[in-house]
Amino acid sequence: MKLYQVRKGQFVYYNNELHKVYGVKPMYKLSVHLIKLRDLTQHITNAASVERYIPRENDSFIFEHKIYTLKNNRKAEAGDFILINNPAPDTLDHYSLNEIEVVETVDNKGVITSDLNGIRHNEYLLMAPGRAPDSHPIDYQEVANIEVEDLDDKGRLINNPSGELSSKLGDIYKKKDSEFLVEVMVVAIKGQTIFLGGGLELSQEELMDTDKWEFQYNPFDK
Repeated sequence: MKLYQVRKGQFVYYNNELHKVYGVKPMYKLSVHLIKLRDLTQHITNAASVERYIPRENDSFIFEHKIYTLKNNRKAEAGDFILINNPAPDTLDHYSLNEIEVVETVDNKGVITSDLNGIRHNEYLLMAPGRAPDSHPIDYQEVANIEVEDLDDKGRLINNPSGELSSKLGDIYKKKDSEFLVEVMVVAIKGQTIFLGGGLELSQEELMDTDKWEFQYNPFDK
């Protein structure tokens, strides 16, 4: 069902991929501002071009290059990601629908996140790392429209053992802890070794460390 009343926080499909609405500016022709969950890139479109999806328990999807499965069968622990799917904020809290936050502390009533929000246990779904074997992948609206090599023999999206996406040629990354290195491109890949422009060489695991490197975009992606 196409959306003509788009609201901040909604999960939507745009160009077949899962996004989240982070802003709506109705006075503009392209009024819907989206963030692609897979790589956190930003996109702008209109309400007629998106279709809403309501995330549920046991859905799995890629968030910032890592795969998670939504679970409701255990409480979150410190360091876990949570998806706030049933928000009921108190006066001093500032979270809203489908925000993703990191848990700092836990008690019997709920959790305190790194954004200092107090969230009750019935307000969130746990984002368990990895794609559970019986999960429902929601990365793409129409799986038939993605490449065959990305699927297993049961038609499910393939995830590698680490639960992370691999980089590919043309990917642009930014080093977070450098004042001088702005952006670099993946120019070659040999096994688990990644070669970046400027003569940089590092492992796939190091490049996927979001504390050190931040994916920007791939100029060859359509």
